Amino acid sequence: MPLTLNYLSFVTADLPRTLAFYRALGLPIPDGAHVNASGEPEDHVEVAQGGLRIAWETEALARQLDPDWTPPSGQRMGIAFQAGSSAEVDETCERLSALGFAVTTAPYDAFWGQRYATLRDPDGNGIDVFAWLQQAGNV
Repeated sequence: MPLTLNYLSFVTADLPRTLAFYRALGLPIPDGAHVNASGEPEDHVEVAQGGLRIAWETEALARQLDPDWTPPSGQRMGIAFQAGSSAEVDETCERLSALGFAVTTAPYDAFWGQRYATLRDPDGNGIDVFAWLQQAGNV
């Protein structure tokens, strides 16, 4: 049986702010997911999206699991969200910018046939947003 990608996790310095970023991109993260029923902060938040479990963990939890853990430097993986249209790419960048998140590459029509932009999550990860352009023959 082939392996199936089932889980993707991010270690974050500011869990509430990071959850707000990904919630604004449309992931089904409930408001208040970063606190438990007693109102105490959580170190781990997980949601399911399209058969994939996506989680965010605090740096404190990362150090608990691996005492030698240190925050990495530089981008180590690519993450992209597909939009339904070029206008949705533009609107997403405008909306997240208005929420105080950085748009590092403004939307543009890329030579590979996509409307493309790059945002930064609160930990500095580049998050791409794209939509296929009609002339590329994709929808």
